[in-house]
Amino acid sequence: MKSADAVAYDRARLTAYGGRVTIDPGLPVALAALLLLALTVTMYRVGRLPSSGSTVVAAVRAIVQLSLAALVIAAVIRSLALSILLLIGMFTVAVVTTVRRVEAPAAWPWATVAMLAGLLPVIAIILLTRTVPPTGAALVPVVGILAGNTMNGHTLTCRRAFAALREEKGQYEAGLSLGLTRAQAIHEVIHRRVPEALIPGLDQVRTAGVVTLPGAFIGVLLGGGSPAQAAAAQVLVLLGIMAAQTTTAVVAERLIGSARLLPPDLRTALQP
Repeated sequence: MKSADAVAYDRARLTAYGGRVTIDPGLPVALAALLLLALTVTMYRVGRLPSSGSTVVAAVRAIVQLSLAALVIAAVIRSLALSILLLIGMFTVAVVTTVRRVEAPAAWPWATVAMLAGLLPVIAIILLTRTVPPTGAALVPVVGILAGNTMNGHTLTCRRAFAALREEKGQYEAGLSLGLTRAQAIHEVIHRRVPEALIPGLDQVRTAGVVTLPGAFIGVLLGGGSPAQAAAAQVLVLLGIMAAQTTTAVVAERLIGSARLLPPDLRTALQP
């Protein structure tokens, strides 16, 4: 028989290396957050970077938004219907955010089409293969990660495409003069920029487990899962992100070429 001290030691070791690890809100977290924010602001000033106050605003927003998100998720996660409504709300915010970033708010229906084209097939695959159960607790974190990265892919694709169209208007007009249609002329300008928009997502997949340990991997480990379970979850998420971003970029390129997904200045400038 083991002594009480030996049993306590074994339990502590299991908790540290194989059990659930939690970071509880409290004074240590608050102190760490303040120190990290202070370090960020200090480096902004040392480096003479503009808008150091924006980091404080960003930090306050993150604290408020994540606190509210925690309360909302805790309230709805046990209900599949409420969880789906929450995901719809999150996706709506993603669409609003991306059209603002690319300065094309009136094109939000087409941004929605491009992002849904990337997101829905991935959700269908993970549900039909039963890799993720159809529960709120499973869908909210996985679909939330996919939606956020789909938004980023859409934003990068549009920003690069719109910049190319503004900088290379002469090439666009030359294409029209050679008899190309508007869609063909736009395609000639923007097509090489689409792969550039996908590089961050590809790098994230390439370096996973070598340079970085992504969020889903760490989340499963902190939740008490095994390293194998964490790796499986992260592979699923990374490949889902890659598929969603690629599909979104391809669809967005087509919508830009048809002059549907454009900011106001380019809609006027790219008249055939």
